[in-house]
Amino acid sequence: MSHPLKELINNKPLFNSLAKEYGTPLYIYDKNQLIKNIKKIHSALASNFDDFHICYTIKANSNPNIIRVLKSEIPSLGADCSSPGELYAAKLAGISSNDCIFTGNYESQEDLEIAFEQKAHINLDDITSFKRLKKIGIPKEISFRLNPGFGKGAFSQVVTGGKNSKFGVPKHAILDAYKMAKDSGIENFGIQCMTGSGVLDHEYFPKLMKEILKTVELINKELKIDFHHISLGGGYGIPYSDDEISLDFNKVFHDVSKVFHSFYNGFDKPELWIEPGKSVVGNTGILISKVTGIKNSYKKFIGLDAGMETLMRPALYNAHHRIYKIGYPEAETTQTVDFTGRICENTDRLAIDRKFTDIDEGDLVAIMDVGAYGFTMSHQFCTRPKVAEILLDGDKSTLIRERESIEDLFSKCEVY
Repeated sequence: MSHPLKELINNKPLFNSLAKEYGTPLYIYDKNQLIKNIKKIHSALASNFDDFHICYTIKANSNPNIIRVLKSEIPSLGADCSSPGELYAAKLAGISSNDCIFTGNYESQEDLEIAFEQKAHINLDDITSFKRLKKIGIPKEISFRLNPGFGKGAFSQVVTGGKNSKFGVPKHAILDAYKMAKDSGIENFGIQCMTGSGVLDHEYFPKLMKEILKTVELINKELKIDFHHISLGGGYGIPYSDDEISLDFNKVFHDVSKVFHSFYNGFDKPELWIEPGKSVVGNTGILISKVTGIKNSYKKFIGLDAGMETLMRPALYNAHHRIYKIGYPEAETTQTVDFTGRICENTDRLAIDRKFTDIDEGDLVAIMDVGAYGFTMSHQFCTRPKVAEILLDGDKSTLIRERESIEDLFSKCEVY
């Protein structure tokens, strides 16, 4: 399907002005698309569930200004955090830790102490995690992350359920986990299941809910535990190419609700929690980069001032991102090229064998769908400072993160 921000790429004067004011590479987030995304998800849930809670996944994009926009639209918004730093980002944006779910894995004592002290909803990855937590204190509520034995994701690397996954409590051990927690004095419980990222198959989510409810039924039968909340996790994908179709959230949550309400027919229902990230911020982000060099070698390379240090997903997952020439998103393709950055690794490719239009040094390109896991995965390899981020509201731009300087990289490094 056509990208929702494709028309924006036509505005060459706007992007030339932004590049001149803020420099390149530059992460740009479209505020209107951000609001549209979160309202669509909230509306779909409200149409199908009486009690629900959205915890935005901070790891997707942790800029507090982005989170604050979401919070201003959905005042009840919580956050899905996997580290103390993400709890801190949520707090900066105005989200109370009481509204956060903290899901770590192989957590350190310090991680658990911070989550416990801040009274986040602690969701544990393993029985051993609970044993570490008990040394700190016993929370009023606990949940465990279920690994149902299967998973699904856009790439094998982002499948987080199944026998090859490092995440979650396996089905055969989940009863023991809840028994240990109940025997330790915990009275309130949730359960969470997150099995993969980037899923565009709407039928997968009701299937996953059925599997979660099988475990809920077992725990209730054996331990007489009633759950305060059931979290379906995240994993809601977005199209990264024109031949992919967006999830219909109304259909997703309608089908999930049929499974959910059928199971709880005549009984008190727990809250449904979800933890969306990519589906909220992914398509709002555009990475603007300048062509720095063009090489005709055994194949043709378009060199950019953005590389794998700026956007890691293509090198990490061989992920596809649409790339347009600024001002000419519909231009006819005339050549096949690799887009590469300035990093000293042969994996430094943002696109491989991509059909593209004519382009020259100094031209600007827009790399699409970078709002999720773009900046948060960026790094400083080859001593390249991290880039700036701006929030775009129509023609009005606001700097929401300054560009790092080389001096910033060494500000904590004392030279003796």
